[in-house]
Amino acid sequence: MRPLLILLFALTTSALKAQPQANYDETKVPKFSVPDPLTTFGGETITDSLQWEEKRKLEIYQFFEKQIYGKVPALLDEYSFKVIEQDNNALDGKAQRKQIAVGLKKNDRSLNFNILLYLPIGNENAPVFLGYNFHGNHTVTDDPNVIITDVWNENSKDLQITDNKATETSRGLRTNRWAIDKMLDNGYGLATVYYGEIDPDKNDFSDGLHSLFYDEGQTKPKTNEWGSIAAWAFGLSRAMDYLENDTNISNVIVFGHSRLGKAALWAGATDPRFAGVISNNSGCGGAALSKRKYGETIGDINNSFPHWFSESFKKYSNREETLPVDQHQLLALIAPRPLYVASAIEDEWADPLGEFISAQYASKVYELYGKEGITLTDTHEVDHPILGTMAYHMRSGKHDVLEYDWDQYITWAETFAK
Repeated sequence: MRPLLILLFALTTSALKAQPQANYDETKVPKFSVPDPLTTFGGETITDSLQWEEKRKLEIYQFFEKQIYGKVPALLDEYSFKVIEQDNNALDGKAQRKQIAVGLKKNDRSLNFNILLYLPIGNENAPVFLGYNFHGNHTVTDDPNVIITDVWNENSKDLQITDNKATETSRGLRTNRWAIDKMLDNGYGLATVYYGEIDPDKNDFSDGLHSLFYDEGQTKPKTNEWGSIAAWAFGLSRAMDYLENDTNISNVIVFGHSRLGKAALWAGATDPRFAGVISNNSGCGGAALSKRKYGETIGDINNSFPHWFSESFKKYSNREETLPVDQHQLLALIAPRPLYVASAIEDEWADPLGEFISAQYASKVYELYGKEGITLTDTHEVDHPILGTMAYHMRSGKHDVLEYDWDQYITWAETFAK
């Protein structure tokens, strides 16, 4: 072997060896201190909700905004809504269906996305679950009248999506993740948006929401500006702009699974109009504590999905111990509004225990408002939900959204977020 090839082989082998394997061993979780949500960066102790609001909440929020998710660079120039389709006898007479086109404009550029909204017949003031779907509004229901998205779509063998284009063949193939009938039967509506219409989920900032805000010659966000998760959170707030003005809707609970659970949490932290927040298997960069380095780590996520977070977050890759915050403080930013964190026992990549512990530590802030949290004496048990203002469950099974999850969310919302 030639000397140069030997050197390249050695460097490649060394780099591969340097890539850490995911840790699934609790005995290998490093020792770390959990940043106290009630101690300011300057060392001052917070003792009540007023101090939290005036002194601590903003500094935590600004850190997450600038160093993790990224800052929205400017306001939109204008936005618009148009109901492009409506049926008051949808889903065999169970629902009113609306499809709403949302238009966003900035710097003479525009982006459009569609909201699919189902509201229960007979409930003229319904609470609504708002959540993104992964492959198009037409995938969440067999309803033949739901519009098929025409924007870039990740190929999926299971959903029969090829050439990055959704077609009729994928209609209804994700109904298993959306308990629409159960929602309607219990008096809830559903609003959903294909997240790729806000920002296609690929490491390319040229064809989504970000590009509306670019200065001349700019091709990607600046170091402290938003990644895709913050853009998706922004899109949820723009959907909320419409939903809060629909007279048939009482309030909106924002929901998200996996990467979209991360977006739902950030949307809940940035927009107080959401009456409640649900994080389903959101993992690293969502509800799970980063400093545990269990399952997916900051290094893993920034390497595999470099577009999700701000560029500034990359300095914490494989250096979680240097973070002055952790994800329990993101959860705390949602207080005192109802918050549900959900895990699955087989979803080790998302670190179920790290999500649970994160909820426990965030509870200190909820308690400032006299709200029920997840106490340090609560236990992390399978299929034993804890339903309070802060709620948690770890169900049997894998990384997914199941009917069991929706059973808990609906039951919880009846008391805490309706």
